[in-house]
Amino acid sequence: MALTLYVDTARWRAHQQSVLQQFPGLVPVCKGNGYGFGHERLADEAARLGADILAVGTTYEAARIKDFFSGDLLVLTPFRHGEEPVPLPDRAIRSVSSVEGVGGLVGARVVIEVMSSMKRHGVKPEDLPKLATAIEDVRLEGFAIHLPLDRADGSDAVDEVIGWMDQLRAARLPLHTMFVSHLKADELARLQQQFPQTRFRARIGTRLWLGDHDATEYRGSVLDVTRVAKGERFGYRQQKAASDGYLVVVAGGTSHGVGLESPKALHGVMPRAKGVARAGLATVNRNLAPYVWAGKQRWFAEPPHMQVSILFVPGDAPQPQVGEELVAHLRHTTTQFDRLVDR
Repeated sequence: MALTLYVDTARWRAHQQSVLQQFPGLVPVCKGNGYGFGHERLADEAARLGADILAVGTTYEAARIKDFFSGDLLVLTPFRHGEEPVPLPDRAIRSVSSVEGVGGLVGARVVIEVMSSMKRHGVKPEDLPKLATAIEDVRLEGFAIHLPLDRADGSDAVDEVIGWMDQLRAARLPLHTMFVSHLKADELARLQQQFPQTRFRARIGTRLWLGDHDATEYRGSVLDVTRVAKGERFGYRQQKAASDGYLVVVAGGTSHGVGLESPKALHGVMPRAKGVARAGLATVNRNLAPYVWAGKQRWFAEPPHMQVSILFVPGDAPQPQVGEELVAHLRHTTTQFDRLVDR
């Protein structure tokens, strides 16, 4: 009786291979909750892909994953002076986003992030003269640029990378390797063609692990079903049932990430209208659950509990049975499963 992540393994791996063919030399990314699969599983999959390097989010993740992946580990979070030291093997590579950061990692393997139009972190063009001297004390593995997903101003991602390549070259900095994010396959090919002496390596997480939506599926087991009549009280808050129906207890609660959502960037009238409608319904305790039964997404009867959720299924729908599983539309990056089953 669990919240289960089912994986169509053959299909999932076929998708991974298709991404690898489009992005030769890609660097798999395994951070956060391991995109819903967990660090250990993705480390195994990365090794299966023949990856020589795996990108992780933090030094803490690198420390946990080092025993499951024998290649290099690229830590994406930039080094900061004063950070807690975490013992890591020499095969760990630190990202750096400032000249001062480079100075704090004497002798270390580093990738230097440049400031992209993301404007998150990275060295700026005016830092380059100082950087040329600073890198003499580290083992430079390459530069990196993290690009935005959307370009509302119509700008071109390739042009942005080329702009930085030209500036790095003008500063006489080594251009043997450039790590890039969020480029399309044809954009990567254009760059590789224009700079044949540089090895472009795409850091890819979501597209690699979650690009084929039909390869994975979450399902929650039905643990209990109780018939209720209209007006009958139930639950922690003793709410009244809106109509005759069933209270369905299903595996998956807040500890699994059920009911939790990260903010979304909404574009267009319809998505915004739906957002307003959802917010309005929430004010009267009507929240749509991620679980599907009889072809419809059902409503939470009350806010999800720690490990289970209680749904309200109206009486005109088929009665779920204990032991059945309900499909759950959950976000991989915020979900913790009880078990993973390969199909």
